[in-house]
Amino acid sequence: MTEKYDAIIIGTGQAGPSLAARLTKEGLKAAIIERKLFGGTCVNVGCIPTKTLVASARAAYMARRAADFGVSIDGPITVDMKRVKARKDAVVRQSNQGVESWLKKMPNLSVYEGHARFESPNSVRVGDDLLEAGKIFINVGARAHVPDMPGLGDVDYLTNTSMMEVDFLPEHLIVVGGSYIGLEFGQMFRRFGSRVTIIQRGKRLIPRDDEDVSAAVKEIMENEGVEIRLDAACTSFKKRGDEVTAKLDCGSGSREVVGTHVLLAVGRRPNTDDLGLDKAGIETDPRGFIKVDDQLCTNVPGIWGLGDANGRGAFTHTSYNDYEIVAANMFDNDSRRVSDRITAYALYIDPPLGRAGLTEREVRESGRKALVGKMMMTRVGRARERSETQGFMKIVIDAESKKILGAAILGIGGDEIIHSVLDVMYSDAPYTVIQRAVHIHPTVTELIPTMLGNLKPLE
Repeated sequence: MTEKYDAIIIGTGQAGPSLAARLTKEGLKAAIIERKLFGGTCVNVGCIPTKTLVASARAAYMARRAADFGVSIDGPITVDMKRVKARKDAVVRQSNQGVESWLKKMPNLSVYEGHARFESPNSVRVGDDLLEAGKIFINVGARAHVPDMPGLGDVDYLTNTSMMEVDFLPEHLIVVGGSYIGLEFGQMFRRFGSRVTIIQRGKRLIPRDDEDVSAAVKEIMENEGVEIRLDAACTSFKKRGDEVTAKLDCGSGSREVVGTHVLLAVGRRPNTDDLGLDKAGIETDPRGFIKVDDQLCTNVPGIWGLGDANGRGAFTHTSYNDYEIVAANMFDNDSRRVSDRITAYALYIDPPLGRAGLTEREVRESGRKALVGKMMMTRVGRARERSETQGFMKIVIDAESKKILGAAILGIGGDEIIHSVLDVMYSDAPYTVIQRAVHIHPTVTELIPTMLGNLKPLE
């Protein structure tokens, strides 16, 4: 039997539910399809659960530092991983069930549970049901990339998804990949009490950021006892009883790391390989990401690509913005575009990194004249008061227009403070607007105007 709809949404990640609400509000008969977990990556195995675990890890870390603040805690600090996981599960369950309930109670929306596959440009099959619509929105997300590596099939490796089921403390966690997921889990489990070794193929951590940011993050991690192996590529794994050996191709140091568990954090791949995109004629790039234009239209009229699967952001906030762009163009006569948004993201180690706009390296490569300001967190009173002085703030300014090109805040509250800079960037105002603002003392943000008053040419 064929069911006809005005619109079909494949996937209930960040963009999907809000889009469903807007479509049905506008009077469209819609269907939404979910094959596994309502809410997608962020709700179930991404932002919400990992940041919940980060909070537990920070509690353990601060408890061990209690004496630094004149606080006495009798006895050793221990972590009950089963209770840590139970707390995480409760937070996730609230969000997951909230999304599912919202969708299933939404007027004019039909919810299908199962795997969706295109059968034509305007039809999708879910089990025995064939759905047809003139508008189809692909919001299928991404998953951890698992490389083809000798011996990996013999190892019970972990990914960011399977890490959500860990309710024990690994004795020695080997993390393959020195970017965002690897660093967050690495610090987290070190604080829980595991020995942690991070293996990074490149010469530095988080290579998308500037060298001084990478170096500072490395120092933060090593200060907590995380072992970092740079310029070291994993070539194979071997299981030895309860241990796992990772063989390395490296320029220096031992050519193997022996641990008890392995976490793969070597990138993400889109969930597009089993959607029947070829039957709809939808184009993808060589990595499988759906090709979309500046308004998220695919090459097939009436089909849009949103969220992680389009390769245009891969963050929860960009996925939600994808929904906003589609809705604005479709219903509000508001020509919003992907190119309107400014790159912004955070690394949730502790202290966190907040990033906005261009990196210093990107500004240098552009060849434009620029100014740069930098301030170490040791100069920030609020950081000293809380004995959290690791990191720095940095901002880059266009020398001619006086507009902010980019900023990095690695330090206490960096993930929140970056928005004061980001908002000025969106307003297209000169940096003097924030430089002349009077901020509250004592805060970290109050030092941004001070930093902007001491700019130097970027050489």
